[in-house]
Order: sequence, then structure tokens, then C-alpha cells
Amino acid sequence: MLPKCPSLRQLAAVFALGFACAPVAVHAAGNQALITGKIDETQLVALTGNVRPEANARNDRGPVGDSVAFNHLQLLLQRPPAAEAALDAWLDAAQTPGNSNYHQWLTAEQLGEQYGPNPSDIATVSAWLTAHGFQVNGVSPTGLFIDFSGTAGQIAATFKTEIHALDVNGEHHFGNMSNPQIPAALAPAIAGIVSLNDFQPHPMAKMVSKPTALAPMQQASPAYTTDTGYLALVPADLATIYNFNPVYRSGLMGKGQSIVLIEDTDLYSNADYATFRHTFGLNAYKDSTFSVVHPGGCADPGVLVGNDFEAAVDVEWAAASAPDASIVLASCADTQTNFGGFIALQSLLESRTPPAIISISYGECEAALGPSFNRYVSLLYQLATAEGSSVYVASGDEGAASCDANEEAAQYGISVNGYASTPYNLAAGGTDYSDFYSGTTSQYWSPTNSATYGSALSYIPEMPWNDSCSNSTVSNYFGYPLYGSGSLCNLGYFLGVIAGSGGPSGCAYGATNPLPNTPAISGSCRGYDKPIWQKFIAGNPNDGVRDIPDVSMFASNGFWSHYYVVCYSDPANQGVPCDTAPEDWAGGGGTSFVAPILSGVQALVNQKTGFRQGNPDYAYYAFATQEYGSRGNPACNSNNGANACIFHDVTFGDNVVDCTGPFNCYDPSGEYGALSVSSKKYRPSYTAGTGWDFTTGIGTVNVAALVSAWAAVR
Repeated sequence: MLPKCPSLRQLAAVFALGFACAPVAVHAAGNQALITGKIDETQLVALTGNVRPEANARNDRGPVGDSVAFNHLQLLLQRPPAAEAALDAWLDAAQTPGNSNYHQWLTAEQLGEQYGPNPSDIATVSAWLTAHGFQVNGVSPTGLFIDFSGTAGQIAATFKTEIHALDVNGEHHFGNMSNPQIPAALAPAIAGIVSLNDFQPHPMAKMVSKPTALAPMQQASPAYTTDTGYLALVPADLATIYNFNPVYRSGLMGKGQSIVLIEDTDLYSNADYATFRHTFGLNAYKDSTFSVVHPGGCADPGVLVGNDFEAAVDVEWAAASAPDASIVLASCADTQTNFGGFIALQSLLESRTPPAIISISYGECEAALGPSFNRYVSLLYQLATAEGSSVYVASGDEGAASCDANEEAAQYGISVNGYASTPYNLAAGGTDYSDFYSGTTSQYWSPTNSATYGSALSYIPEMPWNDSCSNSTVSNYFGYPLYGSGSLCNLGYFLGVIAGSGGPSGCAYGATNPLPNTPAISGSCRGYDKPIWQKFIAGNPNDGVRDIPDVSMFASNGFWSHYYVVCYSDPANQGVPCDTAPEDWAGGGGTSFVAPILSGVQALVNQKTGFRQGNPDYAYYAFATQEYGSRGNPACNSNNGANACIFHDVTFGDNVVDCTGPFNCYDPSGEYGALSVSSKKYRPSYTAGTGWDFTTGIGTVNVAALVSAWAAVR
């Protein structure tokens, strides 16, 4: 008799070995009405956790005018609990080989019909909004988003919260000063509002950083890749290091596949993309096309300075990974209250032809987003997964302190990127190469470049990407203590919250105050539940929550002499013309590069298998569980160099960043401490180890081995 699927402990074997199993039917639950009582405007409940941390008395500059218009707000609705549970079971079944629902994807309309809110609830909430003077612009096919517009005065009268102007470190913003309130009768059906503030996510890409404070960091061998002493990665290097070349030689370059890069800007120059392809030989692949689209007729954002570097990174390195795939930059202008990239994504997912591969390299602290916006992100990615789309998201560039992006030191403790922490996306982490640290550079890099500027000789051992002074590898390299008054941080070297991000989901479902380590929160935040595919991987803690990252690749922006080349000519943001050798071009790093590169890998998989694959985490974790077993696999250790494993297990280094203050900061002496699980003793947040870990997830990818294993799944 065939075993039933999915058995959680059998899931890895089902994927890796491809054995058959008896199908298990998953049926949609009846979508019962959740609004059963009469609406009483005097009986109100708060939608808690929906005030930005910046909306405080110190930043408050008074209410905006009642007539200020807010267009295209989103009221999020709830599914009935039984429908939510049935959908979760269906999503697992759709990723289980042998199940009758395996890869039987849904449309947005089918998702709404089978698992959406009851139509009577949608009608009741829509009528309530209209009765309060709002314009209802439409309801999404899933039934979960009601698009509406109104004024600040209508918002105050209806949701009992004022919108105030804010001055945040000299920047003008606005936001609601208290939690929105709704009638208690509607509460079972309403999840929240997206959103009542204008805070936008930040792009993850980091411009190249070449340390100058301590001389030894500058002394890479001068003949490798560039004549500046830095090893600038180009597409040919990527293909060599991560073993793309056997896949390319087999005829798989992404032909017939499309990769959609989600943005809120256009490229500074489309010619930069063409130059990148020409310089590195990618224009030899003639089936690839490049297009810029504004889905659903949204406003063209034009060029958003700064974010346009992110867009250049995304399109160029997706193409570097899958050179014959079509590259689609999907951009919408930010609205007053929503990220333009998500406007584009929602329109694409609700279209008749949703994309098969999606890459997102923006982020925001999970806790600061609040439960409504986290729910919005989660619902978008869940819809993508149900449609068979694979969503890759940059895990972040702040170590385990994503609430402190671009700061000199972490203040708010351990936190993650809410754009990457859902169970419905792959969170792409970052590494650096350890050859400079170990003095083996000449072993891995040729003294000359190829015609397309490649010089890498083989796979290179890796460590977590970390530019911070609290990084154990840099402290060891220069002979300084990790913490205390004599540490590099307290001597003023390499301060900054810059490292590949990872940590446990901690505040996807928030409460009174959006920052988890402020007294008002009182422990009321909680993270996303741990998904089934993450429960049995060696090294993953039994913490009950979603942990990131999932998979990593090189992401350094030059700290240990390695960085990525980018053709980016915007002079307003340190761009330079791409009319000389690539060593003189712009460069950078960050997990922003990893998400589009892994999206390109997905294009190779989809071409090989002939099908869209949905959430890639199921396959990645199944293969890793099979490969690592219960205790890890020494044969796969990255320190040993090239091997036949699907994953390179990165086992030394950390993503610890410098910190100040009382939250998750071990600081025995001096101004700066090291991010730690405990503030009373040093428990670093976090270190690499055997199997899965918070620094690089399950490690980095041997692309040829991954594509081969995926193709063998029935």
C-alpha cells in the first residue's frame, strides 16, 4: 500500500527520491458569513498594532486638514478560520508529489470562490464604507481587498483616528496617531487597513564600500579581475563559482521563461542594461527580451533616485543568472500610503497571466509594519504561491537588526525584514568569500581575465556577509576583542548595521506598539508559525516560528575585497558612465543581488521541468533535509571547497552587528556592544553552524546539482 502524502518527515524523501504516494484530497471549507450582528457605531474595537513608531509626540506637527484626500486605501478582509486552514492544507498538498492536487494551481478568482470571504460580508463592509462617505473603487478577485478612497476627515470620523503631519529627523511624513477603530460587529471580517501612513520600504542594494581605515584590508593581490586590488564579480564569475556552466552547456539558459522584478522606479537608463549584456556576452542569447511595464495602468513612477540603483541591480543580475530568460521590470509609482512595487505586484497577480517568477529586493522592519501591513504582504505572497508563482525576497542587509537599517548601531534589538519573513516566499540571504581572510586568494582567482572579464577558477569557500565591527572574522583578523572598550567598534572602526539578515519572525502579528522592544509592547508581538517545510531541517531551532534566511549567495559590497559589478550611470547617485572597463563601473552588494540571481536559477528549473513550481521553499528544504540528515553532512562543508552536494554548508563566521542600548545588546564596557540574544552575557546573534542557521539558512547553491535534483522529482 502506498503511504499517504504529505507526511512531514516523508516530505523530503518524496521530493528527493520521487517515490509515489497515495493522493489525499483537500476540499475547500464552506465560507460562512462572519458578520452576524447588527452594526452599532457605539460598540467599537481597535485594530491594534497599527501605529508607526515614528507617530509619537516628539515628531507630531498637528493634524492634516480634513479635506486632504487619500486614494486607493485597502481594507483587508478575513477568511473564515475553516477556509484559512483548508487553504493552508491545499497549499501543502499542491507541493507534495503524488498528491492529486500537486501543482494544480488556482486563479485569483478561484481562490476567492473557494477560500475567500463570504460575499455577504464583502457587501456589508462595502456598504458600511459607502455609508460613511467613502468611494469604493473595487473588490479584488480574492475578495480580500476592498479598494476605497476618502478624506482625512472621513477617516477620523469613521475609524476614530486622526492623521497628523510628522517631522522625522527633518523628513516630512504623515501617519495615524492612534489605532483605527471599527464597530465590533465588523471585527470578525476585517483584518486591517493598508495604510494610514506614508512610510515606504528601503531598497536593499548597497553601493560598493572599500574600507580604508586599516591598511591590510586594502591589499588584495593587484592582478585579479581588476587593477585596483578588488575582485569585482561579473556574470562569468557567478557561473563558475556556483556551477551554472554545466546547466548552460546542456542548453538551459532560461529560454521561454520570464522573470519579473518588482520596483517603484524605472531604470535611470535602459541603455545601461543593454551595455551590461553586451559587455559580458549575454547578448549572444537572442530569445531574451527586456520590457518595462506598469501593471493595471498604474502611474509610471519615472526615475526615483537611489531606488534606480536597485532596479539596475535587479534586472542586470537576473539576466546574468538566466541569460536567455525575458526580463520584465514591473513598476508603479508609490501612492501616498502604499509601496508602488506592491501595487504592481497585486495587479500582476490579479491578471489572467500571473508571473511564474517574482523577485523583490525591498524591505522594512516586520515590527514597524504592524499586523495589517504584514497581513497584506502575506496575502499577496500567498496568492502568488496559490497561482504557482515563485517569490524570492532579499532577506535584508542589517544582520539580525532589521529595525535599524542604515544606522550606525542597532538600538531596537533582534528583528527581521517583514517583506521576507512570510511562509510564502524564499528569503535570500548573503555570504562573503573567505579567501582573503584565509590568505588563499591566488588559489581561486586567475591572474588574467577572460574575454568577458571572468577570472574565478572554481567554487570559493564562504562565510556570512558582515561589514560590522562586531564581526568575529574581522576582529580575529586584526587581533581585537569582540566586545568591550578595546574592540574595533569602540575604537571607531567599521561602525554600521551592515550584514546579511537573518533571525526569527517576531512581530508579524503585533499589538499596542510596533516596536517589540519598547515597554508598551509587553510581549504581545508574535511571529509567523513555523511552516512544515522548515520543521525538520538540521540546525533549525525548535522556536515555533518562521526563521530566515532560507538560501544564500555572495552578497558582499567590498569589505573583504569582493563586490558585484553594475552598469549604473545615474550621476545623481554616484553612478558613472559604462564606457570603460568594468573595473571602473559602479559596484555594490547586498541581498538585493541574491534575490534576482536565485530567481534566475528558478527560470532554469522551470525550463528544465516545463512547469511553474510555486513556493520554492518546499523543494529547497526537502533537498537540504535529505542531504544534511539530522546532524549535517561534513562532505558539504563550504570550507572544503567544491563538492557534489546541492548546498554548500557555511559553518564559520557570523552576522553580529554593533549595538547600543538595553535591547539584545551585550556591552560590558565602552559605548558600543555586540548584538546578542542576551544582554547579560554574550550569546551572539547569530553565528554560522552545521546545517541550517540564522546567517545563511541552508547555505549556498550548487546550481547544476539543484537543477538535476529538481528535474528528478515526479
